[in-house]
Amino acid sequence: MSALKHIFNEIHYEMVRKIADGGMGVVYEAEQLGAGRFRKVVAVKLIREEYSAIEEFQRNFIGEARLVADLIHTNIVQTYHLGQVGGQYFMVMEYVRGVNLEQFIDRHRTVGRMVPIDIGAFIISRIARGLAYAHQKCDRESRHLNIVHRDIGPKNIMMAYEGDVKLTDFGIAKALDLMYNEEGKVIAGKDEYLSPEQANYAVTDSRADLFALGILLTEVLLGRNIFRAPERLQSRRNILTMSIPRFSTLRPEIDGRLEAIIQKALQRDRDKRYQTAFEMLNDLELYLYSDRYGPTNEKLGTYLKDLFGVIDPLPAPVGASAAAVAPASVEPVPAPPRVSLS
Repeated sequence: MSALKHIFNEIHYEMVRKIADGGMGVVYEAEQLGAGRFRKVVAVKLIREEYSAIEEFQRNFIGEARLVADLIHTNIVQTYHLGQVGGQYFMVMEYVRGVNLEQFIDRHRTVGRMVPIDIGAFIISRIARGLAYAHQKCDRESRHLNIVHRDIGPKNIMMAYEGDVKLTDFGIAKALDLMYNEEGKVIAGKDEYLSPEQANYAVTDSRADLFALGILLTEVLLGRNIFRAPERLQSRRNILTMSIPRFSTLRPEIDGRLEAIIQKALQRDRDKRYQTAFEMLNDLELYLYSDRYGPTNEKLGTYLKDLFGVIDPLPAPVGASAAAVAPASVEPVPAPPRVSLS
C-alpha cells in the first residue's frame, strides 16, 4: 500500500480507497495534489479492466466523459478530466460527501420513519432542475444534444451533507453523436425505473426520464417502489400494465396538488405526461413555495445530518459521485493501474 501511495504521489493523485464497484466502472476516492500543499478530494472512475479492451465500452466511457464535461450545473455531478493509461480510461469527477437516495430511503426504514412530504418533493424538484438543464443542452455548434439520461434511479441521486442534490452517472445516456445506442434492440435502464417506452423497446426522448422521476417521487414518499417485483420481467410488466393507484390512499398526507403532479408524471401515454422537466419542476416548486416557506438546501442538510448522526467537522467521507456506496462497504485500495494526467 505504501508503494502504491508513492506511485500516485508522483503523478499528483493519492488514492485513498475504493468506494464503488458497479456497471462498467470502479470508483476510488482520491486526493489531487498540487503546489503549496494543495489537496482536493475527487472521485476517480476507472473503466473495468475486463471491459477496457472492448471498443463498445470504451466508446461509451469516452462518450459519457465528453457529454458531462460541459454539463456544469449545481444539480449535476461535475467531471473534471478524462485520461488514459495503458489503454484503460479514467475520469476525475466531483466528490460528493454525503449519501445517495437509496441510502436515504433505507435509513428511514431502519429508524421507522417516513420521509417528510416536503423534503421528498424538494429532493425530486432538484433532480427535475438538473434534468431541465441537461435536456435543453446544446453543443458548441448550437445543435440540440437531445440528452436522455435513461437511468434515473436512487443510486444515481447524490445528496451532500450540506444539502446539495446532484444527478450522476450518465453512463447509458443517449445524446447526439456521443453515446453508443441500440434502442429498439436492447433495454437501457433498470427494470423497476423504466418508462413504458423503454420497457416496450421504443425509441425514447426526454419524457422517459420524467416517468422515472415520477417513480422516484412515489418511492421517496412511500418508502418502496410500487413497480418492483422479484422477477425482472414482472417489474417491466408492472410498468406497462399495473393499475396506477391514488397515492393519497397509500399515504394520506399526500394532498390533491401533489397527487396531481404524481399522476401526470406517471402517464403511460407520453403525450399526456409532463412534456418537459421544467414543467414538472415548476409544478413542484409551486406546490412547495406558493403558500409557505418551503424546504431549502440548508434545511435538507440539517435533516440529513440529524438522520445519519453526522457531527461537524465531518469524519472520513462516505459518499461519492458516479456511484452509490454505503459507508460499511468501503475497502482498502487494491492496486489499480497507474494513472497519467498527460
